[in-house]
Amino acid sequence: MVESHRLKISVRRSRSDRRRPKPRSDDAFFRVATGAVAAVIILLAAAIAFELVAHSRLSIEKFGFRFWTGKVWDPVSGEFGAFPFVWGTLYSSFLALLVASPVAIGIAVFISELAPGVLRRPLTFLTELLAAIPSIVYGLWGVFVLVPLVRRLETGMPESLRKLSLFSGPPVGVGMLAAAAILAIMVIPFSSAVAREVLRAVPASQREAAYALGATRFEAIRAVLYHGRTGVVGALLLGLGRALGETMAVTMVIGNNPRAALSLFAPQHTMAAVIANEFTEAADQLYLDALVEIGLVLFVVTLAVNALSRLLIWSLERRLRAIPAAAEPAAASTVEAA
Repeated sequence: MVESHRLKISVRRSRSDRRRPKPRSDDAFFRVATGAVAAVIILLAAAIAFELVAHSRLSIEKFGFRFWTGKVWDPVSGEFGAFPFVWGTLYSSFLALLVASPVAIGIAVFISELAPGVLRRPLTFLTELLAAIPSIVYGLWGVFVLVPLVRRLETGMPESLRKLSLFSGPPVGVGMLAAAAILAIMVIPFSSAVAREVLRAVPASQREAAYALGATRFEAIRAVLYHGRTGVVGALLLGLGRALGETMAVTMVIGNNPRAALSLFAPQHTMAAVIANEFTEAADQLYLDALVEIGLVLFVVTLAVNALSRLLIWSLERRLRAIPAAAEPAAASTVEAA
């Protein structure tokens, strides 16, 4: 009896082995080739970091970590600190994200959920067209339109508010507020386009289930946003990455003053702007290496922000997967109680 059972098992194994497709050489080559292409991205990032470190060696040896925290940028005396540029980059980018996020989500919701078919295609085309406009064009628009508007806002503000550190500064129009506004305008098309595709990818069964439970249009859209919240957050963080590296438009409206300040009206500076403005003016090797180290700092800050955004998205996905797992025991206990 035992021998016959073992014979049946061996026959089944031999049949399954015959049915299993054998690995082909072209499959192995395809796997290796695609893996090599993916490895190029890692090698490219490592090569960029290596070159930035190698060409900023003098600045790293002289200032060390003090370069990150130093607040003085004086090429004449050979004193360089990157803190005003790090502050200006992060401050302007997060202000832009704060302004652009509700607008981008609103555009994505309207196009994907509310817009009639006649308007959906033109609005989609216009949104993508805004994303394709060069940054220098945004900068020119900011100089001739946005900066005068900010100047009028500054001069028309009550003196009691201008005494606050958040609104202090010369009424010249160029400054942090103008830079954050121009960045928000540039970020909105990117974030809204990705968020729109995320909402369109939500299954129609989610909407139908909400309506079947008696939900209103607003409640159904809120359910769709909840279902696609991970992708929406990813779209907003993609816009943040776009804002961190913006150069020309910000350079034209931020004022280019290497001082860190809380004021929205004070002229300030960013890392990308200082490299674009002063790279051709570097008179000695230490000055040039300091500018390259600014690029290294921008590289590290961008990687850190992207890593944090990936952790945020990962945590959201983990919570989303944990909700059905937590609901199953509760449903089972309800059935047992009944």
